[in-house]
Amino acid sequence: MNRLSGKVAIVTGGASGIGEATCRLFAREGAAGVVIADIQDSLGRNLAADIEKSGGTAVFMHLDVTKEAEWVRVIRDTVTRYGRLNVVVHNAGMSGPLARARVEDATEEGWQLVMDVNATSAFLGTKHAIPEMRKAGGGSIICISSIYGIVGSRAGTAYHASKGAIRLFAKTAAVQYAADNIRVNSVHPGFTDTPMTAELHARPGVREERLSLTPLPRLGVPDDIAWGVLYLASDEASWVTGAELVIDGGMIAR
Repeated sequence: MNRLSGKVAIVTGGASGIGEATCRLFAREGAAGVVIADIQDSLGRNLAADIEKSGGTAVFMHLDVTKEAEWVRVIRDTVTRYGRLNVVVHNAGMSGPLARARVEDATEEGWQLVMDVNATSAFLGTKHAIPEMRKAGGGSIICISSIYGIVGSRAGTAYHASKGAIRLFAKTAAVQYAADNIRVNSVHPGFTDTPMTAELHARPGVREERLSLTPLPRLGVPDDIAWGVLYLASDEASWVTGAELVIDGGMIAR
């Protein structure tokens, strides 16, 4: 307990899936404030109320991660409310047909939307978080990438490209801001059951194929990923930056 004592965190896409698990875990581990940042207003408000009811400290803030002005507002309001900013988790993302299209089937509009949501958002949030983290004496920025930011597959052109982009963005920012004690790392989930993957995993044969590719005999759950995010957010990882934390049941070790 209290691995995040005194720390204030923003978690994008925080209302459901891996983001929700991360927000709940951060609150249980003593975070001084957890900002649930999402476009899912009802889910986000309900989660904040549930965390507060359980003894944690959380607030919901609406955030479209593709809009720079909204990032400026959320970071400003976070610091006004809690006095500082120590952790940002770039978890918001999208998959679906636009993200999964093969190269010949992808459109410029679809490509750009996926890149904006999955990659440009991390740039915008990091850009505006850095000055506040510098004031706080340092911080931790965590980009939720994917195993498909490391390896390819039969589909997923824009998804792979966007997840690969934030993998190298994290390394670059890690080098640039190490002197400010701002750590930047990426997390690479494998096949995980979340609201975003529910439709895909319900298709005939998809779950079975993904299980066959995963040496540990189950798919992931959001808490599997959240525990890794907690480690990178905590002072236990004070000498970890520019790293890739793969949490995939052994899939890419094959």
